[in-house]
Amino acid sequence: MPPDEGSTNPVTQLLIDVISGAMGGVACVLSGQPFDTAKVKMQTFPSLYRNFLDCTVRTYHAEGLRGLYHGTAPALVANMAENAVLFACYGFCQNLLSYILGFHDASQLRDHHKALAGSLASVFSSLVLCPTELVKCRMQTQHEMRISGHKGIPSKSTPWSIVRDILHSEGVVGLFRGLSSTWLREIPGYFFFFGGYELSKSVLSRNSGGQPGPVVVTLSGGVGGACFWLSVYPVDSVKSRIQVLSVAAPQEGFLLSLLHIVRREGIFPLYSGLTPTVIRAFPSNAALFLAYEMTKRTLTSWTSS
Repeated sequence: MPPDEGSTNPVTQLLIDVISGAMGGVACVLSGQPFDTAKVKMQTFPSLYRNFLDCTVRTYHAEGLRGLYHGTAPALVANMAENAVLFACYGFCQNLLSYILGFHDASQLRDHHKALAGSLASVFSSLVLCPTELVKCRMQTQHEMRISGHKGIPSKSTPWSIVRDILHSEGVVGLFRGLSSTWLREIPGYFFFFGGYELSKSVLSRNSGGQPGPVVVTLSGGVGGACFWLSVYPVDSVKSRIQVLSVAAPQEGFLLSLLHIVRREGIFPLYSGLTPTVIRAFPSNAALFLAYEMTKRTLTSWTSS
């Protein structure tokens, strides 16, 4: 914790966390969107592509460079909103745990306490993430939906046109399709995400004293991102299918969808797209935490001066 953070006005600190989290979300998307596009395509249509390179090359030939960046606008909205809420709630949950455990302040929390705070914070950030991620996934897989024979898939669409179609056919509740799957991914995933980040930061800065430098923050952020995806990737695969394929036909809940995939296709399709995800996880989450920490330190120093 920065030296002056404890004396910062709670409302000011909340705004700092929101802005810092949003900047982290922007950095995460801009550094990894093509990898995310390949991940969603391979998760939803695992039989169409042999591997990450095949998916990337064929997407480029079919849709151009723009095809690898489909869904960037909703991804930016999703990540900015999710991380703004996530990191704001992360700070709040740390303070709440400190109070419950009888600590003087959040600086006394150990790494596993902070991991638990991150897990609790994801309950709230998922409510923001689910609708925007739903739109992103559908934009990323329109080409595959058309060539797979699904009817009524437009050749071109915008985030708003997808939202409008969902509201028209399913109402507001349709925007939260896959929410239970999102919670099943986010709650345990963010325990490992923040746990991996905080533990790595503690180990790497053990003998340095003071605040961790940019290199430590970058490496720790990359480790946290890799821990997230390695711990919950099959859950994310089921979520992507539920969100994308529901545009063509009603989908079963998470458990039935999982059992249906395993019975018909086996275990391995649940890991389709894992390679680009892990490749993307390190730099994109390194960028996320670096942007978050540097923005937070800058804003904190401004408000305390």
